[in-house]
Amino acid sequence: MAKILTFSINEERKVGLISEDGQSVSPFSVPSELASTGLLSILRENAIGLPETLAPIPLTDVQIEAPIPVPLRNIFCVGKNYHEHAHEFAKSGFDSSASAGAVPKNPIIFSKLPQTVVANGEEVIINNAVSTAIDYEAELAVIIGKGGQGIAPENAFDHVWGYSIINDVTARDLQGKYSQWLIGKSQDTFCPMGPWAVTKDEIDVETACIRCFVNNELRQNSNTGLLIFDIPTIISTISEGITLMPGDIIATGTPAGVGIGFDPPKYLKAGDTVRIEVDGIGTLENTFQEIN
Repeated sequence: MAKILTFSINEERKVGLISEDGQSVSPFSVPSELASTGLLSILRENAIGLPETLAPIPLTDVQIEAPIPVPLRNIFCVGKNYHEHAHEFAKSGFDSSASAGAVPKNPIIFSKLPQTVVANGEEVIINNAVSTAIDYEAELAVIIGKGGQGIAPENAFDHVWGYSIINDVTARDLQGKYSQWLIGKSQDTFCPMGPWAVTKDEIDVETACIRCFVNNELRQNSNTGLLIFDIPTIISTISEGITLMPGDIIATGTPAGVGIGFDPPKYLKAGDTVRIEVDGIGTLENTFQEIN
């Protein structure tokens, strides 16, 4: 069981093991050029087990970064993967897949660009010249540790290294304007991730609560066990003809309570803070600010 933190200190990126009391982090003994990739350095160098650690550093002395600051390729995402959210989104008028029914018969897979990733505590940028309908989506993120293609559902968890939290920030007007979701999902800073990554034995994905607060108002409150398509199904679906790689990230979908589900919609504005909690992982919090 472990919580792995990517962080920087003295302008150098490192990756390490968070202490049980959460007060310090012990850097892994890996070369600097590998540590600069964050969690990827562990997945590349140590498929089994973790590297040796160096002397602990107080957590207050480091700058937290996203677990994988720059993913190797696009983040895989699953749309409409909780029943209540599927219905609220289908009614919103922004769902290009609604004609096929509110609840999908098969997983809806899209992606976000690697450059969208920001860390816990970093600002998410609202550019009103591009979008005036910015929404939040609390999601459990799966991190692949063992690559493969054609992965059977019963073997899927063998390929999971662990988990993190993602806020799948979305420009709803752009999502509705185009018949695909890449642009509305991939604006710069639209993928807060963190605050760290946890090994798969840290969390029970059948019982973990997932909550989202906007300015301390509870908006989303669900359970990761309520996914329409569970993690094995998602991994099996994506790996049909696509080779998953160590370090690939899969955002598993968001529950009901997103801004577009309210009447009128509750879009985010400058100064809003979004806090996402997932049992067994921790808390991801980011403030939204208008571009200068």
